[in-house]
This record gives sequence, structure tokens and C-alpha cells, in this order.
Amino acid sequence: MKIASFNVNGINGRLSVLLRWLEEARPDVVCLQELKAPDGRFPIGAIAKAGYGAIWHGQKSWNGVAILARGAEPIETRRGLPGDPEDNQSRYIEAVIDGTLIACLYLPNGNPAPGPRFAYKMRWFQRLTDYAAELLALDVPIILAGDYNVMPTELDVYKPERWVDDALFRPDVREAFRGLAEQGWTDALRTLHPGERIYTFWDYLRNAWGRNAGLRLDHFLLNPLVAQRLIAADVDRDVRGWEKASDHAPVWIELSVSTKPTRRRLRSARPGPDRHELSIIRS
Repeated sequence: MKIASFNVNGINGRLSVLLRWLEEARPDVVCLQELKAPDGRFPIGAIAKAGYGAIWHGQKSWNGVAILARGAEPIETRRGLPGDPEDNQSRYIEAVIDGTLIACLYLPNGNPAPGPRFAYKMRWFQRLTDYAAELLALDVPIILAGDYNVMPTELDVYKPERWVDDALFRPDVREAFRGLAEQGWTDALRTLHPGERIYTFWDYLRNAWGRNAGLRLDHFLLNPLVAQRLIAADVDRDVRGWEKASDHAPVWIELSVSTKPTRRRLRSARPGPDRHELSIIRS
């Protein structure tokens, strides 16, 4: 099972890039961030023609997240991160696909720091950490994938000394990521490439792509039931060099097939009166 995460930086403006990559890479599941499109402008026709079912949570001009599944329809279990009913930014969506609970997230950038945007980022991080602890208690396969807007270590940034005051690299942001991971989540890419400088983002400015002046912002956190099945993880970095490319490249993991059948009950946290239970079946 191949699962990818891709900050497309505008799904309609870069649809040709997304469709080309889907055809070449053929991931089973894709988490998309930064759609920059309201729900009504999500290109579901083109996505479906490419062979993917989809759920999405859009927003005009900014943010937006989606989950695609090849040859299947994702079963939505949550839309929006819990903890603040007044937060209307489209940054979190979650679904069950083939017995695995997959969360797609787009954590706030937070710049300039300090300031209101940074404060919002840290509150959002804390809400994610609180909810992630609840998810771990479910004892089902879970993946938290997306653009976290944090470089966890100095290996994840081309010149660490230039980023110490940035909201993506401040000590309190890295500590928040570390605290989240230490709940029991495995950083997939770093686990399989422990000493390598691997980037997922290259700015459009100052020839960052040409100089390989990158950042690792896009991460997969896996709970123990998924981590034991991890067999590969990498970045399709060449996509960043395509015409009309996003400033991010797709990141992906590959999981072995689970052979131990289990059945769990998962309660949807979708807001409103239509709360319901879904069966997660691993086969």
C-alpha cells in the first residue's frame, strides 16, 4: 500500500502536475494540502477520471485539504480539528481507507513570530497533540500525514543558523513536534533515512531548487500498528522541477500488507447531530 502526501499549492492552477504525477506514481492514497479553492471548485471530475475517489474540505484562496483513494471512496470520519468550534480554517480532514484511519493536515505557518499568527499555530499544534492522544487510544491503524510547517531537526533545513527565529524552526515549535511524536508516533521518513538531508520544499525565490536549499516540512507520523508495516519512504523530488510545479514535492510511504484480521469500532467525530459509528476492518 503506497500512501502519499502532497502540498499542491493551488489544485486548479497545478492540476496538470497533479494528474501527471498520479499517473506516473500511482499511489493508493493521497493527502493533499493547500488546495486554495472553495468546495465547489474542487476538480472532482478530473480526479475521478484519473481513477480516484475523493473527499475534500476547501476554502477560498487559502488552505484546503483533501484525501484521494485509487479505485475507492474514502469514508469521511472527521472534518476540522476538534478543540475550537470557532476555527473555520480548512486544515484537517480524516477518513477510513482499506481499514486504516488516515488524517490529512495542514498546520499553520505561524510567521511572523512572535505575533497572533504564531500564537494560532501553537494553539493548533496543541489541539492536534490532544486529539492525537485520543486517536492512539483507539488501537487501530492510524496515519497523520501532511504539511506540518516545521523542520524537526537541523538535518531538515539547509542552513539551520538562518532559521532560528522563524516560526517553522523556533525551539518551541520543534519541541511541540517532538512532544507529539513522543506520544508513540513514528516519523516515517526520518526512521528509514536517519542521517540523510532530505527535503520536501524548495522556495521559488533565490534559486532555492537549483541550489538544493530545501526544508523538510511534510511528514508522516505512524501509530505502532502502522509503523511495524513500514517498508519504504521517500520524496518524489523530481516533481519539484516540473513546469508549473508546486514549491513542495510529493512525499510517500509504502506499507506491507497486514495479515492479522481485526475488527474495531470507530466513532465519527463529525460535528452535528449525525454522529455515527464506522467499522474498521483489517484483512
